[in-house]
Amino acid sequence: MNKSLVQQQFGAHAAAYATSSVHAKGASLARLVELVRPERHWQALDIATGAGHTAGAFAPHVARVVASDLTDEMLAQAQGLAAAKGYANMETAHADAEALPFADASFDLVTCRIAPHHFPDIPAFVAEVWRVLKGGGTFALVDNIAPDALSTPGFSPAELQEAAASYNTFEKLRDPSHGRCLGMAEWSDLLGERGFRLVHTERLPKDMEFEPWVERMSVAAGDVARLRAMLTDGSPALKAFLRPRPENGDLVFTLDEAILIAAKP
Repeated sequence: MNKSLVQQQFGAHAAAYATSSVHAKGASLARLVELVRPERHWQALDIATGAGHTAGAFAPHVARVVASDLTDEMLAQAQGLAAAKGYANMETAHADAEALPFADASFDLVTCRIAPHHFPDIPAFVAEVWRVLKGGGTFALVDNIAPDALSTPGFSPAELQEAAASYNTFEKLRDPSHGRCLGMAEWSDLLGERGFRLVHTERLPKDMEFEPWVERMSVAAGDVARLRAMLTDGSPALKAFLRPRPENGDLVFTLDEAILIAAKP
């Protein structure tokens, strides 16, 4: 995936993400702070910060937090949030998640929330997190996941593989900068292979209203119809994962977010 496409997509929709309730007030945000239990002396880094919501959530609890992103328009939103909240210890930095411009062992905490599915090389991203974390440091990750046996039991490996491919196609149709969501087990394996010790894992359901979801990325009318059909007419495994249903006159579905807290020994 071309990283310039990510910059184009999120640069054009930065303001929408600044006000998105999913990103600004999603349940995983408060849960992440609760699980991490940050300390006042910590130096923290938030990767792919978007509009800065995750960095802002940790700012009151740490000595310094760097909100980093590949997209200048998003960094401007994060700067605005820091100014509005009076977070003098929150700064921004232009950074590629797969080639971070920070020295080895610079941070006590690295966070990344609802972003890795846009990264072309997730193992490279995990390797960079490992590099910039101090020994004993914490990596706190949240991302949407694809269906697998942990999230969607009762289906064969072939059915789950097809459902995962369909789900990623569904996301990419809505947002061409989407790369691939990993499954819960795949994330656990990847972190363990790098050397991280998993401290906590959980899945958190996130209900999505279909119309705001497509409007946030200005999806063309024809693609909106295709997305709706994929939700309502998808395979049994995909429908078991996304759980589409009508609510208050709108189509609603549920995404699963993985929360993984890992320690660097």
